[in-house]
Amino acid sequence: MRTPLFEEHQARGGRIVDFAGWEMPVQYSGILHEHKAVRESCGVFDISHMGEFFVEGPGATAWLDSLLTNNLAALPAGHAQYTLLLNGHGGVIDDLIAYRLGPDRFLLIVNAAKIAEDAAWLRQHARDGVTFEDRSSHFAALAIQGPLAGTVFQSLFGRPMPASRNVVEETTPESWIATTGYTGEAGFEWIIPAAGAVSAWRRVLEAGAVPCGLGARDTLRLEMCYPLNGSDLSPAHTPLEAGLGFFVDLKKTGFIGQETLRQQKQGLLPRKLCALRIEEKSPPIRSHYRVFVNGEPVTETTSGALSPSLGCGIALAYLPPAYSDPGQEIEIEVRERRFRGHVVKKPFFKKP
Repeated sequence: MRTPLFEEHQARGGRIVDFAGWEMPVQYSGILHEHKAVRESCGVFDISHMGEFFVEGPGATAWLDSLLTNNLAALPAGHAQYTLLLNGHGGVIDDLIAYRLGPDRFLLIVNAAKIAEDAAWLRQHARDGVTFEDRSSHFAALAIQGPLAGTVFQSLFGRPMPASRNVVEETTPESWIATTGYTGEAGFEWIIPAAGAVSAWRRVLEAGAVPCGLGARDTLRLEMCYPLNGSDLSPAHTPLEAGLGFFVDLKKTGFIGQETLRQQKQGLLPRKLCALRIEEKSPPIRSHYRVFVNGEPVTETTSGALSPSLGCGIALAYLPPAYSDPGQEIEIEVRERRFRGHVVKKPFFKKP
């Protein structure tokens, strides 16, 4: 599958790779350059492969609150929140952003690899008084991120970018901007009809944003310890194990998977998603590399990379509670050689 911007990526020298069945640019000028652009100026990502679901009706809020972990009833119109969709055992089906467009209308942005599964799960739990539509093929989206994103916003819309995070505004019919993102930097995401994608992309580049690919998006989110669904999040792990308890409201009326989370909250978590930093020069860390404690293999990495900002190897991995405290010494096996490191506090990267 291809987004409406595929030919634009090719024309600008984007190196195309397969990502969840989509032909997407992994880089243009290079991951390090694009990563630096987002940390120091402004970059733009094509995120049109992600899914757009619309939910509306008098029962929309209560229905979504029965399926998602965060508290949508407390979310004001014009705002967004990060939340998770769980199975009956509390495992993560998907993590997503819910945008409250009006009192009884919501937009859900879901991960590209999970569009069909999420839609099927939501339809399976359909309820009277609620309309659900998967309109993913009708929309494109751009993520404009970095310290100078406000300058790009001003150029595009002729007004200052909203100062608050997680604000969503409709700019034209069927087009929204939201101050959300996946990099740890200031910025906004622009959801637009697919037919307007090329024009929007070119306008953003003309306003000064650097085109960026999936490679920089991955290193940026990993430095912030933002989890990647399918790697750091899965049906085998709960949000509490992943360190996402802040986005779980256990006090609200029951949602699918809640009982498992309540039991975990009362006891000891079986594992915790930890941040691991390598203390010696090593090849890049990837997922599924074995992690050792006291010479014994205890787990494997779920994500890993060479951090452009820190200049060292970083990774995420689920560790037993006994080995999860910051300062815990570990080793990661890369190409049959072990490299020393330790557990650190999240995130890896903090703005000066």
